[in-house]
Amino acid sequence: MDTAMQRFAASRPALPLAVAFSGGADSTALLLACAARWPGQMRAWHVHHGLQSAADDFEHHCMALCQRLGVPLEVRRVNARHARGESPEDTARRRRYEAFDALAQAGQAQAAIKTVVIGQHADDQVETLLLALSRGTGVAGLAAMPARWQRGDVQYARPLLDVPAAAIRVWLRARGATWVEDPSNASDRYTRNRIRAQVLPALEAALPQFRQTFARSAAHAAEARALLDEVAAEDLAAVGVPPRIVAVRCAFAAAPGQPAAPLAGHGARHHAVGGPAGRVAGPAGRLHHPRPPAGAAGGGGYRQPRGRTVALDASGTRSQGRRRHLSTPAAPRQLKITGFADALGRAGVSQQNMPWH
Repeated sequence: MDTAMQRFAASRPALPLAVAFSGGADSTALLLACAARWPGQMRAWHVHHGLQSAADDFEHHCMALCQRLGVPLEVRRVNARHARGESPEDTARRRRYEAFDALAQAGQAQAAIKTVVIGQHADDQVETLLLALSRGTGVAGLAAMPARWQRGDVQYARPLLDVPAAAIRVWLRARGATWVEDPSNASDRYTRNRIRAQVLPALEAALPQFRQTFARSAAHAAEARALLDEVAAEDLAAVGVPPRIVAVRCAFAAAPGQPAAPLAGHGARHHAVGGPAGRVAGPAGRLHHPRPPAGAAGGGGYRQPRGRTVALDASGTRSQGRRRHLSTPAAPRQLKITGFADALGRAGVSQQNMPWH
């Protein structure tokens, strides 16, 4: 716990900061650690979800502890009840971050919060990864929870993501601290709770280092997702938004390669208009890349490993940097849009006003 906080402090988080404070063990430890390290430069945010009768008791506990520590507390009440077919956990999470956004905006007239810290820990990370595996998710889900990310003008961080839950409670007991227990955590109605109660103890017995190894796998998935996003962004920039597609001739064609979903998903996440495009799908959403003429681009050659084009100079050495698609006058790309509409549809992208003709 202390090592994790020292590492976080060494990263020089922008101040002032806010602690997302539920009153549970994890956020209580984070509140105590931040109050000791940055007195007068932090505050606490509590979100009242209105999901159970104990929520009022949680709020009173948070108010009492913050008053004792001299930490300003702001409370935001939300309606986190989920609609039919929605995940209760996902709905509560969305409402919570909407509350954080509102609190950040409200604070701009006073002392704007620069950083928000959240007390999720190593066990939470494992649970998130196992949930993603159980749903058959791709690299975005397998990346689990990031240690840092940006939301609007505010930086978010999870300083305790490498700390086991048990270590946090040991740290609190050593300081005589108290916290609240959410009754819903004991219910086997939720998959996350079943993983916590049944799967984690089995992993602890069979694979004592599972927290570290699972976290390493999640980090690898996060790197893969970042690379996919980078390549998708390059392709999207190459074809424009909405995509410039005229009479089925443009940038790509020929051999099947990788799925078009990363590009479509990138466009849907990062652009308001409904038409991410670039590497274009063939049947079943597979990408199609050309094999440009040999000796093109100034005497160099081309190779096509695993459906991707890599630039080689005249000596046959690959150019520096990550493998990238090429677009040169000497090697025009041909576009095949068969199946591209399906790829956009799977990404939830509207095809209205697309210049297909």
